[in-house]
Parts: sequence; structure tokens; C-alpha cells
Amino acid sequence: MSTLTSPTAGIRDCWNVIGVNGDQSCDKLQQYVHCRNCEVYAAAAQQNLQRAVGDNYKKEWAAHFRQAASDEQQQDSSCLVFRIGREWLSLPTRIFVSVAPIASPHRLPHRSALGLSGIVNVGGTLYPCMSLADLLGVDASEGEAAAHRHTFARLLLMQWEDQAYALPVADLHGILRYASGAVQAPAATINKGLSRFLSGVITHQDMRIGVLDEALIGYQLARTLR
Repeated sequence: MSTLTSPTAGIRDCWNVIGVNGDQSCDKLQQYVHCRNCEVYAAAAQQNLQRAVGDNYKKEWAAHFRQAASDEQQQDSSCLVFRIGREWLSLPTRIFVSVAPIASPHRLPHRSALGLSGIVNVGGTLYPCMSLADLLGVDASEGEAAAHRHTFARLLLMQWEDQAYALPVADLHGILRYASGAVQAPAATINKGLSRFLSGVITHQDMRIGVLDEALIGYQLARTLR
């Protein structure tokens, strides 16, 4: 398909220069994590919606959407991608409630189950803080950010059945859409503690991302909390 004429000409697209799609040098990233959370991005979106759209632009996009999608283009699944140690992992987007700044858990007396780090306070609500590193047998001290990339350690707040959990991660890549038919089998070299929780692996850019089985993870979290 030929390059489409963009109606966004004249808009300051800093996200492509110093943001997540650029060199990631913007000092707002530490606060907002992703450009889509920034007021500059929101203002550009409003400006774009108020622009007039030319006839050629509408014709080119109409022709684009009339084309039948190939199997590779049918991105029917969505996940949140994060890093623990050196492992990039993912869980379905739908089970996450929000993302919060990292916080140190307070240990619970007489509770020493493997994977239960304690409780954390997020916005005035207490959540059990669960260590996926311990549950999956991953060394959390290993791994580092890719070159020219900011590292954002975060708490992922997820909901499984009637219980919410806080999961600390070393880095957060963000939401990724992918084709479920493109999920590959896990490599035989993956450690057994992790491999039993994986339903497959997806490839994105230079990353190989383990797709965690949400049912097994949810069951293990609930079991640990008992």
C-alpha cells in the first residue's frame, strides 16, 4: 500500500522524537510511563480530531480497509508485557486493574509462604504483594534494561476472581496486541519452574515474550494467599 497522506501535519509529535517511539529522553516518561498518559499527547489528539480531513485521505483509507486481512494481520489478543529478572513475560490485559509506582511491601507476621512478600498500600488500599519471581523460579536480580531504554519498575494490580493482587515487576513494556495463531511453543531450554506456567511464546521486535497461563497463575496466587 502506498504511504497515506496524514492529516496530522503540523502537530508536534514529540512522542516520535523524545517519547516512547523516539529516543525516550523525555523527562516526563518517569512520571507518565507512556506518552499516551501525557497531557501533550492528549492535546495533540484533540487538535487532530478538530482538523479537516481531505477527500484523498478518506479515499485511501477506504481502500485500505476494503482489503481482506491476512492471518498475520488479525491481532485478536491483547496482553501486558513486563520483565522479571531477564525474562519478558505477559498476561492478558483484561485481568489488570491499574499500574502503580513500585513500593516496598510490609511483611505479615506468621506468614512465610513462598511468593507472598507482604502487603503494600496503593492509594489507601492494601493489596497482598505477590512475588512472581519466587513463584516462577526466576532470579529477580538478573537482567537489565535494553540500551537507550528507560527502566520503569512498577506494581501491576491485577484481579483474579474476587481477589486483587499487587505484582512487582522490574520493567514494564506496555500493552501489546498480537495474533493468537502466531503464539509459538516454549523453548525446551526454559527452566522447568517457569515453563510449567507458560502457554507459549510470542515474538515482538527483538523480544521473545513468555505468555503466562492466566488460570495457572491465578490458581497459584490464590493458593499462596490461603
